[in-house]
Amino acid sequence: MTMTGSTDALSMADDSWRDAALCRDTDPELFFPIGSTGFAIVAIEEAKQVCGECVVASECLDYALATNQDSGIWGGLSEEERRDIRRQRAAAARAARAAV
Repeated sequence: MTMTGSTDALSMADDSWRDAALCRDTDPELFFPIGSTGFAIVAIEEAKQVCGECVVASECLDYALATNQDSGIWGGLSEEERRDIRRQRAAAARAARAAV
């Protein structure tokens, strides 16, 4: 996605779910750990626990995927987990185009 495409997606995305998000009352650093070892592993698990109790985790994940958020924990999924979803969706879209 280009910067313009990313900016367009951000401006069009519905973020009204944020008002109900549990992370609003949590230190944002928990959701954006540096690295993937040591303390970062603990932070990732703690962030996922917060997301697991959040009533808008699904909307948060949808937002992150729609706006190509590539850092942090969104909707209970890590950067790598969201990349996997984007790869699967891209492969499905390629397969659908090839089937036509």
